[in-house]
Amino acid sequence: MFNPRATVQVVKFDAQRFCLVIDDALLEPEQLVQFAAEHSDAFRSADPSAYPGNYLMAPEKVVSGLRDFFLRQVRRHFDARRCEHVHCRYSMVTLPPAGLRPRQWFCHVDDALLDARHRMIASVLYLFNDESLGGTSFYVQTRPAAETAAMLNASDTLAPEAFTQQYGIPAGYQHGSNGYYRRIGGAEAKWNRLIFYDGGTLHSGDIARPEKLSVDPLVGRLTLNGFFTCRRHLDWPGAASDNGFRHAFV
Repeated sequence: MFNPRATVQVVKFDAQRFCLVIDDALLEPEQLVQFAAEHSDAFRSADPSAYPGNYLMAPEKVVSGLRDFFLRQVRRHFDARRCEHVHCRYSMVTLPPAGLRPRQWFCHVDDALLDARHRMIASVLYLFNDESLGGTSFYVQTRPAAETAAMLNASDTLAPEAFTQQYGIPAGYQHGSNGYYRRIGGAEAKWNRLIFYDGGTLHSGDIARPEKLSVDPLVGRLTLNGFFTCRRHLDWPGAASDNGFRHAFV
Protein backbone atom coordinates (compact mmCIF):
# COMPACT_ATOMS: atom_id res chain seq x y z
CA MET A 1 0.00 0.00 0.00
CA PHE A 2 2.68 2.53 0.99
CA ASN A 3 5.24 3.80 -1.47
CA PRO A 4 8.66 2.35 -0.52
CA ARG A 5 10.33 5.31 -2.24
CA ALA A 6 8.40 7.92 -0.26
CA THR A 7 10.60 10.14 1.91
CA VAL A 8 9.79 11.71 5.27
CA GLN A 9 10.35 15.46 5.47
CA VAL A 10 10.48 17.19 8.87
CA VAL A 11 8.83 20.63 8.79
CA LYS A 12 9.65 22.65 11.92
CA PHE A 13 7.37 25.40 13.19
CA ASP A 14 9.46 26.40 16.23
CA ALA A 15 11.96 24.81 18.60
CA GLN A 16 9.40 22.27 19.87
CA ARG A 17 6.68 21.87 17.27
CA PHE A 18 6.89 20.21 13.87
CA CYS A 19 5.09 17.90 11.51
CA LEU A 20 6.24 15.17 9.15
CA VAL A 21 5.27 15.44 5.49
CA ILE A 22 5.29 12.42 3.17
CA ASP A 23 4.40 13.07 -0.48
CA ASP A 24 3.28 10.30 -2.86
CA ALA A 25 2.56 8.29 0.27
CA LEU A 26 0.47 5.53 -1.33
CA LEU A 27 1.12 3.54 -4.47
CA GLU A 28 -2.56 3.51 -5.47
CA PRO A 29 -4.44 6.20 -3.50
CA GLU A 30 -7.31 6.00 -5.99
CA GLN A 31 -8.31 2.70 -4.38
CA LEU A 32 -9.02 4.45 -1.07
CA VAL A 33 -11.10 7.11 -2.79
CA GLN A 34 -13.01 4.45 -4.71
CA PHE A 35 -13.77 2.59 -1.48
CA ALA A 36 -15.11 5.78 0.10
CA ALA A 37 -17.24 6.52 -2.96
CA GLU A 38 -18.67 3.00 -3.02
CA HIS A 39 -19.56 3.30 0.67
CA SER A 40 -20.71 6.93 0.66
CA ASP A 41 -24.08 5.92 2.14
CA ALA A 42 -22.27 4.48 5.16
CA PHE A 43 -20.72 7.79 6.20
CA ARG A 44 -22.24 9.03 9.45
CA SER A 45 -22.40 12.46 11.04
CA ALA A 46 -19.95 12.99 13.85
CA ASP A 47 -20.95 14.60 17.13
CA PRO A 48 -22.18 18.02 15.92
CA SER A 49 -20.35 19.71 18.80
CA ALA A 50 -17.09 18.11 17.71
CA TYR A 51 -15.96 17.17 14.20
CA PRO A 52 -17.84 19.32 11.66
CA GLY A 53 -18.67 16.64 9.16
CA ASN A 54 -19.05 12.94 8.36
CA TYR A 55 -16.87 9.91 8.92
CA LEU A 56 -16.52 6.25 7.97
CA MET A 57 -14.34 3.77 9.83
CA ALA A 58 -11.49 2.51 7.67
CA PRO A 59 -11.27 -1.20 6.79
CA GLU A 60 -8.78 -3.27 8.76
CA LYS A 61 -6.41 -3.59 5.79
CA VAL A 62 -6.01 0.19 5.70
CA VAL A 63 -5.64 0.44 9.48
CA SER A 64 -2.98 -2.28 9.45
CA GLY A 65 -1.04 -0.60 6.64
CA LEU A 66 -1.08 2.78 8.34
CA ARG A 67 -0.06 1.24 11.67
CA ASP A 68 2.89 -0.56 10.07
CA PHE A 69 4.05 2.62 8.33
CA PHE A 70 3.79 4.55 11.60
CA LEU A 71 5.86 1.96 13.46
CA ARG A 72 8.55 1.71 10.77
CA GLN A 73 8.93 5.32 9.65
CA VAL A 74 7.25 7.71 12.07
CA ARG A 75 7.29 6.66 15.73
CA ARG A 76 11.01 7.38 16.20
CA HIS A 77 10.44 11.07 15.47
CA PHE A 78 8.19 11.45 18.53
CA ASP A 79 8.19 10.68 22.24
CA ALA A 80 6.37 7.42 21.54
CA ARG A 81 7.25 4.00 22.84
CA ARG A 82 4.72 1.16 22.61
CA CYS A 83 1.71 1.86 20.37
CA GLU A 84 -1.35 0.72 22.32
CA HIS A 85 -4.23 1.77 20.10
CA VAL A 86 -4.84 2.97 16.54
CA HIS A 87 -8.03 4.71 15.43
CA CYS A 88 -8.39 5.26 11.69
CA ARG A 89 -11.28 6.70 9.71
CA TYR A 90 -12.26 8.45 6.54
CA SER A 91 -13.36 12.01 7.32
CA MET A 92 -15.09 14.75 5.36
CA VAL A 93 -15.62 18.31 6.58
CA THR A 94 -19.12 19.16 5.37
CA LEU A 95 -20.78 21.76 7.60
CA PRO A 96 -21.28 25.30 6.27
CA PRO A 97 -19.93 28.09 8.52
CA ALA A 98 -23.46 28.93 9.66
CA GLY A 99 -23.86 25.39 10.98
CA LEU A 100 -20.85 25.54 13.30
CA ARG A 101 -21.02 25.98 17.06
CA PRO A 102 -18.66 28.62 18.53
CA ARG A 103 -16.38 25.88 19.91
CA GLN A 104 -15.74 24.85 16.29
CA TRP A 105 -14.59 28.32 15.25
CA PHE A 106 -11.02 27.80 16.41
CA CYS A 107 -8.20 25.30 16.63
CA HIS A 108 -8.08 22.26 18.91
CA VAL A 109 -5.91 19.38 20.12
CA ASP A 110 -6.56 15.65 19.83
CA ASP A 111 -5.12 14.34 23.10
CA ALA A 112 -6.90 16.26 25.87
CA LEU A 113 -8.40 13.10 27.40
CA LEU A 114 -5.11 11.19 27.69
CA ASP A 115 -3.25 10.74 30.96
CA ALA A 116 0.33 11.93 31.36
CA ARG A 117 1.79 8.46 30.66
CA HIS A 118 0.51 8.52 27.09
CA ARG A 119 0.78 10.71 24.05
CA MET A 120 -1.12 10.77 20.79
CA ILE A 121 0.32 11.15 17.32
CA ALA A 122 -2.17 12.12 14.63
CA SER A 123 -2.06 11.84 10.86
CA VAL A 124 -3.95 13.22 7.86
CA LEU A 125 -3.83 11.78 4.35
CA TYR A 126 -5.27 14.21 1.79
CA LEU A 127 -7.35 12.32 -0.76
CA PHE A 128 -8.60 15.19 -2.92
CA ASN A 129 -7.13 16.99 -5.92
CA ASP A 130 -8.59 20.45 -5.33
CA GLU A 131 -5.94 22.03 -3.10
CA SER A 132 -8.22 25.00 -2.39
CA LEU A 133 -10.22 22.71 -0.08
CA GLY A 134 -7.44 23.34 2.41
CA GLY A 135 -4.62 21.72 4.32
CA THR A 136 -3.83 21.98 8.03
CA SER A 137 -2.54 24.89 10.14
CA PHE A 138 -0.87 24.79 13.55
CA TYR A 139 -1.17 27.32 16.36
CA VAL A 140 -0.09 28.41 19.83
CA GLN A 141 -2.13 30.22 22.45
CA THR A 142 -1.44 33.91 22.97
CA ARG A 143 -3.52 34.67 26.08
CA PRO A 144 -3.10 33.54 29.71
CA ALA A 145 -4.61 30.18 30.56
CA ALA A 146 -7.43 31.66 32.64
CA GLU A 147 -8.56 33.94 29.81
CA THR A 148 -8.47 31.10 27.31
CA ALA A 149 -10.40 28.83 29.67
CA ALA A 150 -13.09 31.46 30.14
CA MET A 151 -13.40 31.92 26.38
CA LEU A 152 -13.69 28.17 25.79
CA ASN A 153 -16.32 27.78 28.48
CA ALA A 154 -18.29 30.63 26.95
CA SER A 155 -18.10 28.98 23.53
CA ASP A 156 -20.16 26.11 24.95
CA THR A 157 -22.83 28.32 26.53
CA LEU A 158 -23.23 31.56 24.57
CA ALA A 159 -25.26 31.94 21.40
CA PRO A 160 -23.06 32.57 18.34
CA GLU A 161 -23.94 36.26 18.07
CA ALA A 162 -23.32 36.87 21.77
CA PHE A 163 -20.03 34.96 21.65
CA THR A 164 -18.74 37.04 18.74
CA GLN A 165 -19.79 40.27 20.43
CA GLN A 166 -18.00 39.39 23.66
CA TYR A 167 -14.81 37.80 22.30
CA GLY A 168 -14.40 39.30 18.85
CA ILE A 169 -14.07 35.92 17.10
CA PRO A 170 -16.19 35.79 13.93
CA ALA A 171 -18.30 32.80 13.00
CA GLY A 172 -16.73 30.27 10.66
CA TYR A 173 -13.72 28.03 10.32
CA GLN A 174 -10.45 29.40 11.66
CA HIS A 175 -8.15 30.48 8.88
CA GLY A 176 -5.13 32.22 10.35
CA SER A 177 -4.41 33.96 13.65
CA ASN A 178 -7.02 35.57 15.87
CA GLY A 179 -7.04 37.25 19.27
CA TYR A 180 -6.42 33.98 21.13
CA TYR A 181 -4.33 31.81 18.81
CA ARG A 182 -1.36 32.59 16.60
CA ARG A 183 -0.63 30.53 13.50
CA ILE A 184 2.93 29.15 13.56
CA GLY A 185 2.93 27.12 10.34
CA GLY A 186 1.06 24.57 8.32
CA ALA A 187 0.95 21.86 5.71
CA GLU A 188 -0.67 22.64 2.39
CA ALA A 189 -3.10 20.15 0.95
CA LYS A 190 -1.75 18.01 -1.86
CA TRP A 191 -3.08 14.88 -3.48
CA ASN A 192 -1.66 11.75 -1.76
CA ARG A 193 0.20 13.78 0.87
CA LEU A 194 0.38 12.28 4.36
CA ILE A 195 1.28 14.31 7.45
CA PHE A 196 1.95 13.29 11.05
CA TYR A 197 2.01 15.63 14.05
CA ASP A 198 1.84 15.67 17.84
CA GLY A 199 -1.83 15.45 18.79
CA GLY A 200 -1.14 17.93 21.59
CA THR A 201 -0.28 20.69 19.12
CA LEU A 202 -3.14 23.09 18.44
CA HIS A 203 -4.30 22.68 14.85
CA SER A 204 -7.20 23.24 12.50
CA GLY A 205 -8.16 22.46 8.95
CA ASP A 206 -7.66 25.39 6.58
CA ILE A 207 -11.22 25.71 5.31
CA ALA A 208 -10.93 28.96 3.36
CA ARG A 209 -13.44 27.95 0.67
CA PRO A 210 -16.34 26.40 2.62
CA GLU A 211 -18.66 26.82 -0.36
CA LYS A 212 -16.72 23.96 -1.99
CA LEU A 213 -17.42 21.45 0.77
CA SER A 214 -19.43 18.42 -0.31
CA VAL A 215 -20.70 15.09 1.04
CA ASP A 216 -19.52 13.39 -2.16
CA PRO A 217 -16.16 11.63 -1.57
CA LEU A 218 -15.24 12.14 -5.21
CA VAL A 219 -15.30 15.95 -5.00
CA GLY A 220 -15.33 16.82 -1.28
CA ARG A 221 -12.56 17.25 1.30
CA LEU A 222 -11.91 13.54 1.82
CA THR A 223 -9.10 12.64 4.22
CA LEU A 224 -7.93 9.53 6.00
CA ASN A 225 -7.27 10.39 9.64
CA GLY A 226 -5.21 8.29 12.02
CA PHE A 227 -4.76 8.59 15.79
CA PHE A 228 -1.98 6.60 17.49
CA THR A 229 -2.07 6.31 21.28
CA CYS A 230 1.39 5.45 22.57
CA ARG A 231 3.25 5.07 25.83
CA ARG A 232 5.74 7.85 26.51
CA HIS A 233 9.38 7.04 27.12
CA LEU A 234 10.30 6.40 30.74
CA ASP A 235 12.56 9.46 30.92
CA TRP A 236 9.84 11.83 29.71
CA PRO A 237 10.00 14.82 32.13
CA GLY A 238 6.27 15.68 32.26
CA ALA A 239 3.36 17.11 30.36
CA ALA A 240 3.52 20.72 29.19
CA SER A 241 0.61 22.25 27.28
CA ASP A 242 0.35 25.61 25.57
CA ASN A 243 -0.20 28.15 28.35
CA GLY A 244 -1.42 25.31 30.57
CA PHE A 245 -4.82 24.83 28.90
CA ARG A 246 -5.94 22.70 26.01
CA HIS A 247 -9.19 21.63 24.42
CA ALA A 248 -10.14 19.08 21.85
CA PHE A 249 -12.38 17.66 19.24
CA VAL A 250 -11.40 14.87 16.87
